[in-house]
Amino acid sequence: MALSWRSWLANEGSKHLFLFFWLSLNVWFFWKTFLLYYQGLQYYYLHQMLGLGLCVSRASASVLNLNCCLVLLPMCRVLLAFLRGSQKVASRKTRRLLDKSKTFHVTCGVTICIFSDLLFVLVLHVAAHLVNALNFSENYNEDFLAINAANYRGEDPRKLLFATVPGLTGVIMVLVLFLMCTASTYAIRVSNYDIFWYTHNLFFVFYMLLMLHVSGGVLKYQTNLEEHPPGCFNPNRTLRQNMTVPKAFEELFPDYTTEPFPEDLAVPEPFVQNSFMRICSEEPKFQSHFPETWFWISGPLCLYCVERLYRYIRSNKSVTITSVISHPSNVLEVRMVKDDFKARPGQYVILHCPRVSALESHPFTLTMCPTDTKATFGVHLKVVGDWTERFRDLLLLHSSQDTEILPIFQQRRYPKLYVDGPFGSPFEESLNYEVSLCVAGGIGVTPFASVLNTLLDGWKCYKLRRLYFIWVCRDIESFRWFADLLCMLHNKLWQENRPDYINIQLYLSQTDGIQKIIGEKYQALNSRLLIGRPRWKLLFDEIAKCNRRKTIGVFCCGPNKISKILHKLSNSSNSYGTRFEYNKESFS
Repeated sequence: MALSWRSWLANEGSKHLFLFFWLSLNVWFFWKTFLLYYQGLQYYYLHQMLGLGLCVSRASASVLNLNCCLVLLPMCRVLLAFLRGSQKVASRKTRRLLDKSKTFHVTCGVTICIFSDLLFVLVLHVAAHLVNALNFSENYNEDFLAINAANYRGEDPRKLLFATVPGLTGVIMVLVLFLMCTASTYAIRVSNYDIFWYTHNLFFVFYMLLMLHVSGGVLKYQTNLEEHPPGCFNPNRTLRQNMTVPKAFEELFPDYTTEPFPEDLAVPEPFVQNSFMRICSEEPKFQSHFPETWFWISGPLCLYCVERLYRYIRSNKSVTITSVISHPSNVLEVRMVKDDFKARPGQYVILHCPRVSALESHPFTLTMCPTDTKATFGVHLKVVGDWTERFRDLLLLHSSQDTEILPIFQQRRYPKLYVDGPFGSPFEESLNYEVSLCVAGGIGVTPFASVLNTLLDGWKCYKLRRLYFIWVCRDIESFRWFADLLCMLHNKLWQENRPDYINIQLYLSQTDGIQKIIGEKYQALNSRLLIGRPRWKLLFDEIAKCNRRKTIGVFCCGPNKISKILHKLSNSSNSYGTRFEYNKESFS
């Protein structure tokens, strides 16, 4: 399979360019800070005491500052949704890059790299500070007491680690970040999402400790470089140390002469102008650094806190649940209304039910968006886990009951439900291509359901002119989740003489024989029901042949195996001049 560089650049170019820029920025910050502490005159005496441990610890700290700043920005979901929906970001490539960067902790390669770098650099930073603690103890400077962190020579380095604010906060930060990293692994997220959710919210503790960590003032720099050039000649100290001085100094400072300086030894000319042999007019003065970390994280942290406050105010009013429907294969549909709630097809919301969990909340893709004529919006959720099971039991009178749709004036009292959002996703772009290929695996159909509902209300106002809809399920009953929606859209397009607008292909991957969706009204879908798995290469070739020299948006929500195949095919070349742009959202 030949690789199309044009398709590769369209799908991967912006992401790899951003990664290259980010890596270059990290390397530049590390090297720049390393040289500053290695060669800077203001750190001369501190470097003499701590050696390379000082340079490495400060260089890694600058990289940590950069990443602690950047790692918060993709979490500002409201800001990203605003940029995506506004005219500020007109480029489709830039909007796709925003989608890839916002979910850093799960799917975004950029932020995974940031997170991995944070852990690596933190280990380097901690190791360098362990060396610094040892050097502070062993290389205690009796001449310049102000520069010491230890109280005396040979002090136990463990006291510097556990009995000082920078040391203790640093140890706790390592433990917190270790918990956050290990609980973010795929195995823990799948087996026990609660552990991942609670440990990941320790990031606020991490940032509070980080601000305390930099306020200790352990490392100090020299402030009076003019009056005391580093390594300068101090007559008073020379007399105390019984050192020899050049003859030139015997005339200037006869009282400080101890032993005659050898006549045959050349004296630098002019002696007093040499950078390392100047006369000291006073003792060196040292001052603690103003914490630079505040400059880095205060802006993003304030932005994130303001957004969280805005989201709290926006979601503070509970929604009104209008209906609850129990679908086959453990899928629950919840329809609701909320004042002034607006959303675009493809977006998602975060649901919070205090009776299920006081702190825990979960994201769900909207399967129905509010319109000008109806205010109802809805989600479909698959019951897999403690949270969804408890939520289902609270919504349904009996868990075995298939449906419960009550008129709004007869409704029983549902538990309070709060909705945060909506937030943007890559599937918003599906209506902005002339041709789109939407591939869903199982419950991954939910983002496309809102798109289909929108097309049902009216398709002429969008750029989209042809939609390929591929849905792969393991059991026949899963197709009933949106069978009515697909049939209504199919019939509507036939009535409007546009049967070619949507190409529906349903694949039943696991079956013992020929099956069909039961119901006379589903005949249109039964004719499009295929047994087995899609032959993706033939499918892409056929689509490319029918849409020569066009750009096709490929959207996938499903298992990683399908996603990887589609990603590879989108980057491959074809003889029809057709370009595929890949967009993906995974779920676990």
